[in-house]
Amino acid sequence: MFATGDARYAEILALRHQVLVLQRQIGRPQFTDTDRTILAVLATAMERAHQRTTFLIVHPETVLRWHRRLVALHWTQPPTAKPGRPPIDPDLRRLARENPTWGFRRIHGELLRLGHSVAASAVWKVLRNSGIDPARDRTGPSWSDFIRSQVKAVIATDFACVDTALLRRFHVLFVIEIGTRRVHLAGVTTNPTGPWTTQAARNLLMRLPDVHLFRFLIRDGAGQFTASFDSVFAGSGITAIRTPPRAPQSNAFAERWVRTLRHELLDRTIIWNERQLCRILAEYIAHYNGHRPHRSLHQRAPDDQGKAVPIGSGQPIQRHATCGGLINEYRSAA
Repeated sequence: MFATGDARYAEILALRHQVLVLQRQIGRPQFTDTDRTILAVLATAMERAHQRTTFLIVHPETVLRWHRRLVALHWTQPPTAKPGRPPIDPDLRRLARENPTWGFRRIHGELLRLGHSVAASAVWKVLRNSGIDPARDRTGPSWSDFIRSQVKAVIATDFACVDTALLRRFHVLFVIEIGTRRVHLAGVTTNPTGPWTTQAARNLLMRLPDVHLFRFLIRDGAGQFTASFDSVFAGSGITAIRTPPRAPQSNAFAERWVRTLRHELLDRTIIWNERQLCRILAEYIAHYNGHRPHRSLHQRAPDDQGKAVPIGSGQPIQRHATCGGLINEYRSAA
């Protein structure tokens, strides 16, 4: 029920005073689009002289600006599509970047096969404007592209240094298969000379199968890797590739294995002599090849080719400690 007469004026004064109280407490009120529309429409129903005393939390000029914007939006026509050719699909640039040996005509044919109707000259122009050479052989394969394409035929070798408790340094020569991440221990010595490294290479090749897929060996430029060392692998059809100087990322797989060896084994124990080192390395490599999961192998071990059997409810799990109790392996009990 609405008040009339003096009661209505009293109600208006009470509401205005409450607005003044809130205005002192709130610095800058926030308006929604609906609030702006309602105030703009109400402003048209009163005289401008009364607007300054009526609108307490917003200036009358602001309300008028809202009203002009409301009128402009009402009479603004919706945007229409610009005439002309349809835009070029972004797959064009993607095909160029992912296939550096493709020229613009090869890309044009692939786009037509995908259902994109575009002229060959348009493909040439878009590639040129995007800073991409329309001709073939824009860039050569990167080192990572080469490794990825030849991953099953590449092995890498390097030395891992181990200091004993008496500060005697041993050099561990190892070989890692890039495709399977399988690691082979080639030898341990305190004096890694060229003849010793060559003999270690012969011993390693004797343990490898006669028929293998390896074609490339990645090694650094250390003096131990002599021409005779490369000749041993060349006799088995493996070409040695020397990495650039001061570029450890070129032999990243071997460097990463050295870091894993230190983190999981060597940094957690003290080595006393060569016999202990050889024993613990043999146990760790057996764990690494047969049990340790690898993200690149979908969390499987290099030698773990069987299917995982789900563990039933209540089935016991056995723990097997290796490497002197530093590493645990878990298997379901039979």
